Amino acid sequence: MSNDKTLRIALAGAGAFGQKHLDALKLIDGVQVTSVIGRELDKTREVAARYGIGHATTELAETLARDDVDAVILCTPTQMHAAQAIACMQAGKHVQVEIPLCDRLADGEAVVALQKKTGLVAMVGHTRRFNPSHQYVHQKIQAGQFNIQQMDVQTYFFRRTNMNALGQPRSWTDHLLWHHAAHTVDLFAYQAGSPIVKANAIQGPIHPTLGIAMDMSIQLQAANGAICTLSLSFNNDGPLGTFFRYIGDTATYIARYDDLFNGKDEKIDVSKVAVSMNGIELQDREFVAAIREGREPNASVARVLPCYQVLHQLEQQLA
Repeated sequence: MSNDKTLRIALAGAGAFGQKHLDALKLIDGVQVTSVIGRELDKTREVAARYGIGHATTELAETLARDDVDAVILCTPTQMHAAQAIACMQAGKHVQVEIPLCDRLADGEAVVALQKKTGLVAMVGHTRRFNPSHQYVHQKIQAGQFNIQQMDVQTYFFRRTNMNALGQPRSWTDHLLWHHAAHTVDLFAYQAGSPIVKANAIQGPIHPTLGIAMDMSIQLQAANGAICTLSLSFNNDGPLGTFFRYIGDTATYIARYDDLFNGKDEKIDVSKVAVSMNGIELQDREFVAAIREGREPNASVARVLPCYQVLHQLEQQLA
């Protein structure tokens, strides 16, 4: 892939999150979205028209057969991620798959094995590695100015029912462990610069109709001694989202999405940390740069696999 040639990208999963990627890709030079894949053709055509994309389909295979596609971004349901990432690489396309890479460790391992065999760029949307708030802390760590003693993280949602757009119950596609915990498990190892060597989880009562635990608590320890405490809930009727507290040897940092504060709740300016304040755009820029430069991206499938090994251990423990 030469620098002067337009990189042609397809997007699978034209929902709310997929459109965040389409908005981000518009801001990156030398990139053109040539195909969009969605579940319902009418809605997918609507998105294609809105973004000026020439091809719309409901079949990933149809897009993978096209010669005007160099790379694919997958924003499809979790259960499809690993198999679709494999299909993309088998078709000779670079791939970025949204978090999580898989909901079974063996599937993630298969993706990593195929990436090694093909040498294609394959990365996962571990957005926290790219958010300027977390990058600021990362740069302090790399400069030797800050070391994590504990990360304290709360991931809170309010999702007590699971209805589709027609008001009918649907099978639960979201997952506290494999999706929401994946963000923090990966970020902790990345920021500590040290592999996770201990992991423990407990979960609350199983929901009578949804069949999943709505609350979970996870403890982690890195080889260098740093610890992480993560609380997750689908029951929380309060401020929603994920809140990170970094307790270190020289400072305390609190990250609320793209905003960063010190321990005295004074705001830290992170606007100059990267070319954008948008984590999705920074993630997509890394994907494009890795393809152009023929290198392994940050959040490559190989680099994030240890996160999924930890999630697998925790799942065994909870079972």
